[in-house]
Amino acid sequence: MVADVSEQVFNQATLAKYDGQQGQPAYVAVDGVVYDVTGVEAWAGGKHHGNLAGQELTAVIDGKSPHGRKVLAKLPVVGKYEA
Repeated sequence: MVADVSEQVFNQATLAKYDGQQGQPAYVAVDGVVYDVTGVEAWAGGKHHGNLAGQELTAVIDGKSPHGRKVLAKLPVVGKYEA
């Protein structure tokens, strides 16, 4: 039986591999949930307004993001983040 992709668990080291560089998908974590931002044009190349994919960005989205958390609902969930 194949595990549900949303059950995949990431930590800082494994999430860092998904930085949107060299053909890798671009993932970000917010509040323990890992989202796939690969298909988001604003995240092209794994960068968005100075933020890098492959990182935990809860503080950034809560403190600096003009759109806040509402954009997260549109993104595919690929797993869980545990520091």
